[in-house]
Amino acid sequence: MDNNTMDADEPLGDPRATLALLEGQQRQVLNAQQTPVIWMYLIWGVTWFIGFLALWSGDTDGNPWFTVPGYVATPVFIVMLVASIVASAVLGVRINRGVRGASVFSGAVYGLSWTACGTAFAVLGTGLISQGLSPELANLYFPAAYALMCGTIYLGGAALWRDISQLVLGLVLLAVGAASAFAGSPGNDLVLALGVGGAFLIAAAALMVRRRQGR
Repeated sequence: MDNNTMDADEPLGDPRATLALLEGQQRQVLNAQQTPVIWMYLIWGVTWFIGFLALWSGDTDGNPWFTVPGYVATPVFIVMLVASIVASAVLGVRINRGVRGASVFSGAVYGLSWTACGTAFAVLGTGLISQGLSPELANLYFPAAYALMCGTIYLGGAALWRDISQLVLGLVLLAVGAASAFAGSPGNDLVLALGVGGAFLIAAAALMVRRRQGR
């Protein structure tokens, strides 16, 4: 009997095993996409929490327990912020690594949006300062602007990947960023450190728990 005929007559594998295999492959793809997001949350969480606490502690009207010299606090924050933007751009591109088609374009645009928006907000703030924006108002503008930037980009990420965690995080960042100005300076630094930094770290922890549970 022809071998080809025998192969054709053999029964198909167990449908349950096939379904389990497909579900396992789907989890692998999901985990590969979630890993860059978790790292992104952690990086931004540390940046906002430590960076803004440093700024708050560097102001004479800020931290009542200890102070950080302004010449240390400001450079530390700027370096951490730039590093976070660059890392987010790289991780945003990696989210869809190995995926072809429109998803590659979506991931590339998402990654590019971090650098493009970060640069645009910085240039706008610099322009406002050149037109007479006071240092006090600049201290309110820049932190709030970057909180709003992150929130808006995460809303876009939620739409692209149907990710509830990015949707919730984006809304929280928009709310905290908009409300931070009412705390004045340097109170806004503490609000952003706890509100935005805390939100990022909680989101990272929640996503790691969901990943371990296979959800």
